[in-house]
Amino acid sequence: MKKILFFIVFALIVSFPSISQSKEEGTDRAAIKQFFKDMDTNTVSPKSKYINAVRAVLKQYNSALERLDISGTENLFTYDSEIYESGTSEGTYTHYMQEHLKPEFKEFKSLKFSDYKVEVMIVGNYAFTTETYNYVIVVAKDNTEVKQKGVTTSVLKKVKGEWKITVSHNSSRN
Repeated sequence: MKKILFFIVFALIVSFPSISQSKEEGTDRAAIKQFFKDMDTNTVSPKSKYINAVRAVLKQYNSALERLDISGTENLFTYDSEIYESGTSEGTYTHYMQEHLKPEFKEFKSLKFSDYKVEVMIVGNYAFTTETYNYVIVVAKDNTEVKQKGVTTSVLKKVKGEWKITVSHNSSRN
């Protein structure tokens, strides 16, 4: 009789996870597993509207880069944004624009993107993006063409109804 009772209690404990304690409960591993489990069931509505809005922000920024005119692009970024380029922290976008982009653009005749692709994932008030592209820079001094492949990963945050870039990292190679 004790064996039968033991077997029943054991079967109940095993079949009801809330009764038994997981080794992962309360750990980062459990939180990560829960995040991915929830990600499959999270519904963000209207998702396509948000994705299109995020793509529009990225397009606006890339168009400004191609025009070599970045005036007003600071409005596409949060005030405390973080910019990384090829493994280097460039500070906020305002700093990056003043100390990096503007001086570089003085040396460029043109900048053109091609083969542009973007993936967007929305999670709540955040968007995670990956852009891949090729680009060609023509140097003003001697018309030298610099051809590169690039990738940019960014995190955008919805602030007062508008998507703003809060973290961006880009890198390139020949």
